[in-house]
Amino acid sequence: MTETFAPGNPIPISENAMELTMTTFDKREQGFEAKFVHDEELMFRAAARSNKLLGLWAADQLGLSGDAAAAYATALVTENLESRTIDEVVGKVAGDLAGKGVSREQVAQKFQECLHQAVQLLEAKG
Repeated sequence: MTETFAPGNPIPISENAMELTMTTFDKREQGFEAKFVHDEELMFRAAARSNKLLGLWAADQLGLSGDAAAAYATALVTENLESRTIDEVVGKVAGDLAGKGVSREQVAQKFQECLHQAVQLLEAKG
């Protein structure tokens, strides 16, 4: 016996096919969610690391070394955790280095270099 499908008549779908479709969709959704979480974590870690690298560079420009340099770099990282934007980080460092003749553009360029280096380091770690 052959069934005919006409407009308005539902196409029969077995329960197994419906479960398979939902499972496949759910797995895809979970995959996208996992990738999003991974990417967000990577960006968070890259931002923190780049702020530390920028802080160490700025500390050197300021003539700081040892514990003082480490404290400056750590402060730049921890202050960023309190919703500080990249622009604010660059502005703070540029303000600190203004007396040394370092422009905001130079600080922004150095930040980009630090971010690139941080991403490379994190990707190398896997």
